[in-house]
Amino acid sequence: MPARKDTPVDEDARQGDPAVTEDVVALLMRQHGRIHTLFEEVRAADGEERAAAFRRLVHLLAVHETAEEEVVHPAARSAFDGGGDVVAERLAEEKAAKEKLAALDDMDTSDPRFMPALLSLRDAVLVHARSEERYEFAQLRRTTPPDRLALMAKAVKAAEAAAPTRPHPGVEGAAANLALGPAAAVADRVRDAVRRAMGDG
Repeated sequence: MPARKDTPVDEDARQGDPAVTEDVVALLMRQHGRIHTLFEEVRAADGEERAAAFRRLVHLLAVHETAEEEVVHPAARSAFDGGGDVVAERLAEEKAAKEKLAALDDMDTSDPRFMPALLSLRDAVLVHARSEERYEFAQLRRTTPPDRLALMAKAVKAAEAAAPTRPHPGVEGAAANLALGPAAAVADRVRDAVRRAMGDG
């Protein structure tokens, strides 16, 4: 399979031109940028604004990781030499981050323990994102045809639409996500609705 040369992605052009099909790497890297921004929004806010920003962060992290586990990691395992080892390392990082996120999710955002825990999670997530981009995404770009990368982007969006909206530590593989996914997604969405109704985010 011929290698594909990496080219810079013009995100504005992609979003403005429906004829341009986004590939999975561009989609996930844009989400990484959004995750970084949300961490800063939570850190800078307080009161109800902090709680609302944190709810957005939890939701994005949960659906993003689930989609990666269902679509991207399985493809990476067979896309390049050493893919299995790269994915195993990323899954271990994701499990650790989910555990941190689950603990934070049960904590009030005004709790004095919240901010140190959030900053610890932020550091872990950003290291994980850089590792994905360097060791997994770059290799996928080099070894996967553009049309396949575009199909993967569509699959990621579909997976995110049906994914649980809360962290579920211990569920890091495609099969486990697919088994838990529907029930967890319904339960998470009910929990989200109750929180909104109670004015808790």
